[in-house]
Amino acid sequence: MTRIVQPSNSDVTSATEATAGAPSAARAVPAALRRRMPKYSDLAPLMQFKKPEFSKAARLRRASTIWDLRDMAKRRTPQAPFDYTDGAAEAEITLHRARQAFLDIEFRPGVLRDVSSVDLSTDILGKPSRLPVGIAPTGFTRMMQSEGEYAGSRAAEAAGVPYTLSTMGTASIEDVAAAAPGGRNWFQLYLWTDRDRSLELIERAAKAGNDTLMVTVDTAVAGARLRDVRNGMTIPPALTIKTVLDASYRPAWWFNFLTHEPLTFASLSRYTGTVADLINSMFDPTLTFDDLDWLRATWKGKLVVKGIQTVDDARKVVDHGADGVVLSNHGGRQLDRAPIPFHLLPEVSAALKADQTDAAIILDTGIMSGADIVAALALGADFTLIGRAYLYGLMAGGRAGVDRALQILETDMLRTMALLGVSRISELTPDHVRLLPR
Repeated sequence: MTRIVQPSNSDVTSATEATAGAPSAARAVPAALRRRMPKYSDLAPLMQFKKPEFSKAARLRRASTIWDLRDMAKRRTPQAPFDYTDGAAEAEITLHRARQAFLDIEFRPGVLRDVSSVDLSTDILGKPSRLPVGIAPTGFTRMMQSEGEYAGSRAAEAAGVPYTLSTMGTASIEDVAAAAPGGRNWFQLYLWTDRDRSLELIERAAKAGNDTLMVTVDTAVAGARLRDVRNGMTIPPALTIKTVLDASYRPAWWFNFLTHEPLTFASLSRYTGTVADLINSMFDPTLTFDDLDWLRATWKGKLVVKGIQTVDDARKVVDHGADGVVLSNHGGRQLDRAPIPFHLLPEVSAALKADQTDAAIILDTGIMSGADIVAALALGADFTLIGRAYLYGLMAGGRAGVDRALQILETDMLRTMALLGVSRISELTPDHVRLLPR
């Protein structure tokens, strides 16, 4: 039987005093945690107060995303021009879905790859581009900011990417070519009911050195752009009580607008009226594949068809001589609830590969980051185009704002590719992206 011996009171007291009086490393307070009065030498490195900067360059440097540029653009641009850029058709469901499509992805990175050097260069339609993104055709661009097409084309030239001038552009084909003589210029064509005027534009584009003709085919009639209707949007903007009040908050925009050459168009004489009226009066609703055959016979450069929204149509336009397709729903500005280009991309890529064609697949609509571009490339796009993303930069700061938009996208792409474990575009595959179910 085990005998339990209880310690005496004197034994317990002695043990307790020994423990309390003995120094212990576990119980000692580290020097870093002991309070003390700070020394000036400690504070000096922290006291680096910078002089506030209010310049345009400083303001644009603070933009880290395209959304930041959008916020700046909204503050600096009257409501009607801003909404013309920012808005879409009817309830704007298509635009929201297009942007959501890029959010509904999961990247699948590879690790332990050498990504010390990432190369974003690519070839598109037979020529190199420093980045896998170009500037899409946008109408009435000098209405957004007075530098307009000149800012876009010069920024594209500096970035080493293509610039596309719209038929509805507010600078002429010849002036844009002269403004960016070292750039790669494309021309976007709306076929008119008057074929002679279309032919004149084609000839001017070729003479000015444009190597690619991009024909837009999704504007048989104008979409219901309700923001424009509610704003009373006209071309050029009208001075009404509402616009004058709006101008009082954006004096710089109105000063630039009123002190530069009045808005004119690359292909039209002066026009006054709504955008919808202009589209419905000028563009040809009878356009068919026979007209595409006529264009292919007429235009000797690269021919791209913009506005493709089904696999069958992608195949058909290639069969009729197109060198490339632009998967696009016009930025959601025509048919609301239209197919989303990013969702359509894998099917079109698979179909054209099965047809053993080398036609380029270009994607637009919804792109707001470099990660969006990388995802599109991984799922089969050869190239991408940005419209709103660069226009937000234009409205935020003119040419410098467009430069900043392209810089943001480039930085995004470099980071995303490095984190995916790829060092060049050719290494991207569908395995790098998973479309999450909704």
